[in-house]
Amino acid sequence: MLRRFAAVSVLPLLVAACGGADNVYAPVEEVAQFAYRAPGPATMTLITVINNRSGEGGHSALMINGSQRVIFDPAGSWWNPSSPERGDVKYGITDGILTNYIDYHARPSYRLIVQEVEVPPEIAERAIALVEAHGPAEKATCGRSVSGVLHQLGFSEVRRSWFPKRIMEDFGELPRVTQTIIRDDTEDNYWEDPSVGVNIDLYNAPA
Repeated sequence: MLRRFAAVSVLPLLVAACGGADNVYAPVEEVAQFAYRAPGPATMTLITVINNRSGEGGHSALMINGSQRVIFDPAGSWWNPSSPERGDVKYGITDGILTNYIDYHARPSYRLIVQEVEVPPEIAERAIALVEAHGPAEKATCGRSVSGVLHQLGFSEVRRSWFPKRIMEDFGELPRVTQTIIRDDTEDNYWEDPSVGVNIDLYNAPA
């Protein structure tokens, strides 16, 4: 990786939304209870948090819709009681839970770039297996974790990187990728209780 030492030195400034490894492992029975698959084809969705002031990336997450829909949220801080977590993989991602996840991250200081691409079912299943095997990510490694999984899946266009914005730009070059920009000008009190209020609809958000 070019400028590796310089990149590591400024990492906390660029990926401040990536917290530390929590080692949270909900019981498998709870995961099975909340499992949900969204209708439609198998897809992979890169979610990138962008700082509205600096334009830099703050966090990377990967949503996979295969036999079930999950969010790989390495070193993320979002939590919801209806979404069990095992090693940075969040389960039970219904449309309502997804809206909650989006609303938690989108605020006046941050916007979200949501990029989705359809994949063969077997790729989605391998992606789920890879993120489940990954385990909790260390602090400030969300980009490295997400890009590593994409690279293992054969997305050679996506370079392994520490930087969410660079990963987003690479992912945007994939064939047939769709992109949605989500903004929210209201401040929410998620830092006190992340299960409150939902006011962003992913599918009708203004670009």
